[in-house]
Amino acid sequence: MTVSRRAAALAITAVLCAGTAPAAVAVPSPSPSPSAALPPGLYGTGDPTYDGVWRQSLAFLAQKVELVTPAGKSVDWLAGQQCDSGAFPAYRDASEPCDAKTVADTNATAAAVQALVELGVHGETVANAVSWLKSVQNEDGGWGYNPGSPSDANSTGVVIGALARAGVPVAEITTKDGRTPYTALQAFALPCGGKDGGAFAYQPDKDGKLAANADATAAAVLGAMGKGMAAGNSNAVKAPTCTKGSGLTAEQSAQNGASYLANALAGSGHLELAPMPGAEDSSPQPDFGNTADAVVALAASGHKDKAAGAVAYLEKNAKAWAEAGGPAATAQLVLAAHATGADARHFGGVDLVKQLNATGPAPAATAAPSPTATANEPEDTTSDDGGLGVWWLVGIGLAFGAGIGFLLSGRRKNQQL
Repeated sequence: MTVSRRAAALAITAVLCAGTAPAAVAVPSPSPSPSAALPPGLYGTGDPTYDGVWRQSLAFLAQKVELVTPAGKSVDWLAGQQCDSGAFPAYRDASEPCDAKTVADTNATAAAVQALVELGVHGETVANAVSWLKSVQNEDGGWGYNPGSPSDANSTGVVIGALARAGVPVAEITTKDGRTPYTALQAFALPCGGKDGGAFAYQPDKDGKLAANADATAAAVLGAMGKGMAAGNSNAVKAPTCTKGSGLTAEQSAQNGASYLANALAGSGHLELAPMPGAEDSSPQPDFGNTADAVVALAASGHKDKAAGAVAYLEKNAKAWAEAGGPAATAQLVLAAHATGADARHFGGVDLVKQLNATGPAPAATAAPSPTATANEPEDTTSDDGGLGVWWLVGIGLAFGAGIGFLLSGRRKNQQL
């Protein structure tokens, strides 16, 4: 889910919760004022109310694939956002304990799990978050944005990635009726045939109908494959096709989604964002964030070649968007570059890794040049931040041992501002 859409979705959720939800899913605290000091370990300077944990987690995922070790205080800030229940909110003032007004967020929790798993730290935090995610699974096998809300493709996909990356056998997480997370995800898939065949919907509409959604499709492709947001390139397979029929495997549904994404990107090389209601300019605008997510999904499903045009488009057009969008937006481009073998340090003339690092505390260690685009051994430029030199050395060993092709493949994460 792109940065702007995540913030909008959370804002809408907050409004709805205020009037219809029980105390445990109440509206979050008011947004911090522009003049309020942000936590020193937080990435980005924008209001974190709706995306603090999300953007921090994506930043860590993107840094990890580029062999950058974030500052210890930044990692501790993320872990400190967790409530005693194991859940993460979108953002909270950690000086106060979580209470009935703290809104638990499955997406934030799943993103945090993926990030901490990739960093190899805060194991107890990860275990508690995994337990909480399993405890709030819906009866259809999936997850909604907040516990108790209807399942949606985006939330279910990112949670699957987190569980898989944490080593949980996702197919064994069944409801009393025997439904699995994959069962829920496939319920959002449109059948083959027609221009939207193979796509996934975010949720059924009030009449139970499904409408193709590229954002949901990218998340569902990764989830159906049991991969996370930082997924690397998979072994090449034949061109994606849409398999008709019932009783499809999760892999087949993922390939159907990849077929839809490949077709959607084939013309202009980018997805489009529908204009906001009431906007003066009614023409569709380029959707850089979802285009980047689609690139990752295509590469992870074995179709990097189908994402080449989109990568070229992002290199040429998305630089200003990433800079203005902050850590999450920049991280999305880094993950897209990683998934396709592009050089994130020379992406359309921009060093995305440097740009991302600048949005938070100075990293504990960095590597150059980009591990994705070169076979050269990275240079250790360890700083004096918290004595994390040993952590960095261990991180390099793990990264190369896993085959930097990717750490996040299951993010699901290996999977996520």
